[in-house]
Amino acid sequence: MNRDHKGDEPDEEARIVRSGGRVQPYRDVNGNQLGPLRVWHLREDVPGLAMTRSFGDQSAAAVGVISTPEIIEMNFVAGDQFIVIASDGVWEFISNEEVAAIVMPHYLKNSAEKAAEALIKESIKRWQ
Repeated sequence: MNRDHKGDEPDEEARIVRSGGRVQPYRDVNGNQLGPLRVWHLREDVPGLAMTRSFGDQSAAAVGVISTPEIIEMNFVAGDQFIVIASDGVWEFISNEEVAAIVMPHYLKNSAEKAAEALIKESIKRWQ
């Protein structure tokens, strides 16, 4: 398991700043914040990445975005029933509790595919 690697995490922001980048939100023409904090070059509005760990983006790597995973080991306990592995396309819009509530009815019917479909559908709805 891991945690979100985003610019609002103090250690992640510190690495970006040490590497010559900045962590700020995207702003519209009136200066209003749009969306999450993003990683930018110090004096350029690129790459605008909303995460601090990724791979394959050389522009982002130049300002401290790394591909090194951070892994947290956890033991399952008796009450654990399922695990959801998803990208920020889900976690950006749906809380852990909401994900569990969406998945549970499908888990009870032994339908991982329907659970995944329900999460995708809800994520798209909230993104739009």
